[in-house]
Amino acid sequence: MRIQYLGHSSFLIKTKEASILTDPFDPKMTGLKFPKVEADIITVSHQHRDHNQTELVEGKRVVFDFPGEYESRGVRFYGYQVFHDDQGGGERGENIIFKIIAEGITVVHCGDLGHMPANEILAQLDDVDILMVPVGGIYTIDAKTAKELGDKLSPKLTIPMHYLVPAMNQETFGQLAPVSEYLKLAGKEGLEPVRRLDVKAESMPENETAVLEITS
Repeated sequence: MRIQYLGHSSFLIKTKEASILTDPFDPKMTGLKFPKVEADIITVSHQHRDHNQTELVEGKRVVFDFPGEYESRGVRFYGYQVFHDDQGGGERGENIIFKIIAEGITVVHCGDLGHMPANEILAQLDDVDILMVPVGGIYTIDAKTAKELGDKLSPKLTIPMHYLVPAMNQETFGQLAPVSEYLKLAGKEGLEPVRRLDVKAESMPENETAVLEITS
């Protein structure tokens, strides 16, 4: 499995059978360039413009934007309804956590998770290998809650997302915290970003964190 970061909450996950893209974003809204990319499957955590721009993705793609259990191209997907805020959705609505299982690896993409999930949700995620978690706060959980979530789930590898980078639209996203705040709490200060990750089920790391460069 190969993982590349497109920015914000968007990742391209390539397996032998499929290319999966999470939360494609509006470049005008975010200030980030969205690259020319193809995918077989797109997951959308919620219907906000910085997460649902499926028309920017090329290829004959299937879109999953609802809770439930489904399969495509040998990849299993489980969508769990949670909320975009800590007010039961009253402020920003619903959000979907996606669990993606491919090549013996379980990836959990939290979308714009805005609260600590209930225990019954956590119980469905306790087999996670790779956790993609927002850490910037304001619109999602912050670094402290992201760290607490990781402590509860004990993923083998954590990939932070949805944090402030210099190229972002400062008017809309300028209050987000940088990834360094999360890395400090996680005891990973000074971690150097990498271009991509190539992972195999039989050689997963243990309790590691990776910061990915944005692929343009």
